[in-house]
Parts: sequence; C-alpha cells; structure tokens
Amino acid sequence: MSLLSTSLRRGSRLFATMSSSPLKIAVLDDYQGVSEPKFKALDSSKYKVSFFKDTLRPYNHPDTTQDVKDQLVKRLEPFTVIYAHTLEATMRERTPFPRELISRLPNLKLLLTTGTRNLGLDLDALKERGIPVAGTVDKSNPGSVGSVSTTEHCVTLILAAARNVAQDDLAVKTGGWQTVPAVSLRGKTLGTVGLGRLGVAVAKIMSVAFGMKVVAWSSNLTQGKADEQAAKAGLPVEDAKTGEKTFKVVSKEELFSTADVVSVHLVLSDRSRGGIAKKDLDLMKKTAIFVNTSRGPLVVEEDLLQVLEQGKIRAAALDVFNLEPLPLDSKWRTTKWGEDGRSRVLLTPHMGYVEEDTLSGWYDQQIENLERWVKGEQLAVSLY
Repeated sequence: MSLLSTSLRRGSRLFATMSSSPLKIAVLDDYQGVSEPKFKALDSSKYKVSFFKDTLRPYNHPDTTQDVKDQLVKRLEPFTVIYAHTLEATMRERTPFPRELISRLPNLKLLLTTGTRNLGLDLDALKERGIPVAGTVDKSNPGSVGSVSTTEHCVTLILAAARNVAQDDLAVKTGGWQTVPAVSLRGKTLGTVGLGRLGVAVAKIMSVAFGMKVVAWSSNLTQGKADEQAAKAGLPVEDAKTGEKTFKVVSKEELFSTADVVSVHLVLSDRSRGGIAKKDLDLMKKTAIFVNTSRGPLVVEEDLLQVLEQGKIRAAALDVFNLEPLPLDSKWRTTKWGEDGRSRVLLTPHMGYVEEDTLSGWYDQQIENLERWVKGEQLAVSLY
C-alpha cells in the first residue's frame, strides 16, 4: 500500500471522527477574493474556512525574524487543510512551506497548491509526514499553468515600456501632456533568455506582429533545438531569401549586447538563480529595455537596481521580484524612476498568470480535491 493511499484513507477517517466540529481550512494569499464564493458554498456544518489576504514574510527568507516566523506558525497551526499559492516559491512566491515550518504544523493533514511543480514546498518533508499535496492544471491550456496569460502580459509590458504608456497616462491625469518620444520595435532585435514554451510564444508574436528579429540563448540551447521550436510554432526555420534563422542562437554576451529588448524566460532552479548579473546587464545598449515575467531571483536584484538607478538602459518592465509582495520600503516602490537620469521602470504585481478564468478553474479543482480527500479517493492531481 502506498504512502499516498494510506494518507487518503487517513483523511477519510479523520473527517468521520470530526463530525461534531467542522474541518478547519485556511486559504492563503487570494488577493482578489476569487476563492471566497467557492469555499463559502461548502457545507458550513462540515467546513470552517478562513481567508488570509495579507502575506507574511516567507518563513525561510534570510531577513525573516523569529518573531515573524512564530506569527506565521500561530496563524497556520490550527488548520487541518491549507490552500497555499506556491507555484515556485502556495501562489507563486507567496507562502513557501519549508521543512521547519511543516514540522511546526502538527494539525496539517492536506496541502492544496497551484500547478504541478512547486519549488516552494518541501515535498520530502510533506511525504514523510504523510501529508498529501494536491495540485492543479490549466484546463483551458492543457500542459501549461497560465502560460497564455503570461505570454500576453509579457508582450503588454514590452509594448508599454516602448510606448511610455504608464508615464504618459500619469502625465495626462496630473495635468501634463507628452513626456518623451516612444520607440518603434519594427526591425529591432528581441533577445529571449530561454526558448521554452513562453520564450517561443513571446518571440513568435514579436516577430510576426512587429517584425522583430529574434536571438536566443540559454545554457543548453542549440541552433538545432531553436530550429525545432520555430517549426513547432508554425514558423519557417530561416528566411528563404537571406537564410537568416528565425530564432538565431547566440552567446549570452552577444544577446545582451545586441538586443533592443531582453526578455527573460527561464525556469528558476539552483543553477539559474542569480544567472543574470551586473556583467550581463552592463553589456546592454543604453536604448535597451529589460523585461522579466519569469522569476525575480533569476536576476541579481541589486545589480539590476544599480543599472537602472544609473540610467544605463532605457527602461525595465518587471512583473516578478525577489520578495513578494514587495515591502513598502522596497526601492522598487520608493525610487523616483524616470527622474534625475534614472531609467524608466514599469512594475506590475506578479499578474502574469492572474486571470479570472484561470484562478476560478484552479479553485474549482481544489474544491474537488478536498472532497476527494474527505472521501478517501485519489486526488485529481498529486504532486507526489
């Protein structure tokens, strides 16, 4: 008998013995409140659901004090089931569950999360405790988790940074008018750091819709693989007249020094963490735009801040950060970007995957997983 099967049966028995008191469920980090009507529709005599929209500093963050760790434990300790948004860091980079935190939650019997891969969860520790972990899939886009949404958001940020949308909007609303000239993207070069599903999707749009040339780099990317990706995307492998590759693989140095827009599309791992640093950013053109909709820790944050504070590139457009939500005293919030020689900076609060239909679908799936667990049935999506 597998450990997971034993855990599922244990959940069924646990629920049966708790018939006199509701099962306590915590839903973390649902900033938009999409989950509330779904969980509130559960039988209140069987389930007591609490919602926490404020995110405490991650338990395992180096700047997290013992007092904050204790606050997080005190918040979570009463709950048998926790829905935690942690796609990579339980929603991506919101509330991680490292081994030490898991060991301090004796009542935890089921963890619900988002997606099918989650670096923020210590799955070994959860497995040792016999705590099932239920994930979700993006049913509207099989095989991905919010990839279409993230692609659209990335393209939006590129265009907004090139066209000064945020600055001009603010100028008009505060009594001003035009600020600085926009830049055209046609004929310019997009450098995609990573050429997986998202990198290809963004590159295809920018190439077909805006006539951008595409260069790409990642540590294991070959020209043969890039050609395969172009073909899979329905694009020609090369220009019939010039022979120029649709997705041209170049060195990391060439990408950062020649691209007019650098867009990051890597998976966060121990190897890729901090892989974009000062020596790379210093190669960028002064007119270039840097875009990151992947993961904040892929870039050495202090190095990027320094480059932008010194106005070494035209602009940056960021949807992800090292610590999320951003602290109120974060330099990203407090610096007067675009003034006194500083680069322009466009920020969004990790909205790349935040679409109503996607979120709603995830919560529906986790209600289903909860009900399956209560009945002792197999989870729809299990992370181990």
